[in-house]
Amino acid sequence: MARVRLDKIDRRILAILQEQGRVTNVKLAHDVGISPPPCLRRVRALENAGYIRGYHAELDAISLGFGVTVFAHVGLHSQAEHDLEAFEKLVMKWPMVRECQMLAGETDFILKVVAPDWDAYQTWLTSELTAAPNVDHVKSALAIRATKNLPGVPFDL
Repeated sequence: MARVRLDKIDRRILAILQEQGRVTNVKLAHDVGISPPPCLRRVRALENAGYIRGYHAELDAISLGFGVTVFAHVGLHSQAEHDLEAFEKLVMKWPMVRECQMLAGETDFILKVVAPDWDAYQTWLTSELTAAPNVDHVKSALAIRATKNLPGVPFDL
């Protein structure tokens, strides 16, 4: 994947697509001040270079029956690279885990988990997460409400 040197127009394209993933190429081109054909070429180049990894719809978890969000702080017995990779592979198999970050410090991983309700989370916690190889301890933090949940990066910095 060859990196594209980002200019002002590329950054504006990325900022707009991050906010409005369904914007038409014609509107995008107009908003960044270029014609549609070069705009589309730039978008394709940004995709090919890996700056754009995909397009997604933001869904309402509660409306879809996922009323509980929990952040699970996971500590492992071993932090050897093969053990970390084995845990990450296992995490990829759990649909309720929507995000996984490896951390420095006391917690090895933090998992963002969505579940229909607290009982479903507890069932998954005891039957899957705490039963997983190499898991030493888990601390669960129930999210009360999300005040800010923005994808991507802050282009206005």
